[in-house]
Amino acid sequence: MSGARVLVTGASGFLGGHVVRDLRSHGFEVFAAGRNAAALAAVADGEHRIIGDLASLASAELPVDAVIHCAALSTPWGPWRAFLEANIEGTAHVVEFARRNGVRRLVHVSSPSVYAAPRDRVAIREDDVDTRNRLNGYIRSKIAAETLLQDARRAAAFPELVIVRPRGLIGVGDPSLVPRLLDVHRRVGIPLFDGGGNLIDVTAVENVATALRLALDAGDPAGGVYNITNDDPRPFRDLLTTLLELMGEVPRMRPMNRRFAWMLASALEAVCRVIPGRPEPPLTRYTLSTIAYSQTLDLTRAKAELGYRPLVSLDEALARAAADQKAHA
Repeated sequence: MSGARVLVTGASGFLGGHVVRDLRSHGFEVFAAGRNAAALAAVADGEHRIIGDLASLASAELPVDAVIHCAALSTPWGPWRAFLEANIEGTAHVVEFARRNGVRRLVHVSSPSVYAAPRDRVAIREDDVDTRNRLNGYIRSKIAAETLLQDARRAAAFPELVIVRPRGLIGVGDPSLVPRLLDVHRRVGIPLFDGGGNLIDVTAVENVATALRLALDAGDPAGGVYNITNDDPRPFRDLLTTLLELMGEVPRMRPMNRRFAWMLASALEAVCRVIPGRPEPPLTRYTLSTIAYSQTLDLTRAKAELGYRPLVSLDEALARAAADQKAHA
């Protein structure tokens, strides 16, 4: 599909910006949509920038061959209305854009958060999802968005759909994963459960951009779903130690009991729900499900059907992330 016209939503964000750059380097004509004009200017020229929210995109006239939908509200805590507007209604606006402009293929960025559970889960396959998962609003909204897209394709809003679930993005410009870890590390020390031997998957953002580009041509067009990671799961303790040492920081780990931590997180969530403004708790059950238990993803389907292979190693990704955080400290 090189040379095709592709719209990237959320192009002013961390992943979206990397996707735009990757597509342009491979000969695609890329239209970058997002709300941050300055960030869009860094990745696209004037005629290829679409500044605005997803609601305004729904009525836009822009015949493109494909859409890569990166835009989303991604956070472990927040009001349901915010997730509904950003991740469900926002996706519905993208569907309307695709229908009106004759888009052939829609590639949607979902999330492995849909697998989250307070237990060890290793080599999770794409079908191992409990659609009743209500651990947080983000998970609920991502499950609902996937369902909306599958229904829209069957209703012929667009002919082809591929869904990608990338795990734990790290790299230059990361606004979330590494900064959150560093904040906790510097304030109180990072919680460690059973010695930190639980296996964790993360992914270089460049590898996710590669997977999304591959999904423009490959994959099951009838709503195929694909896990994406760096295919290099490591013990949580080792991953953190490597990252912190690259940043010149002395690792501060705080041993905790899983049962106690779960009860604490549940209590903190209950309190924060009734405080005006519903502030984010310092510890959530979702966060615990990602750092207190092993969770690794099976990539068999992505390798076989997308032809996906990580191009940036985990060690290289950690080094880039560390250098970026140090530069902006």
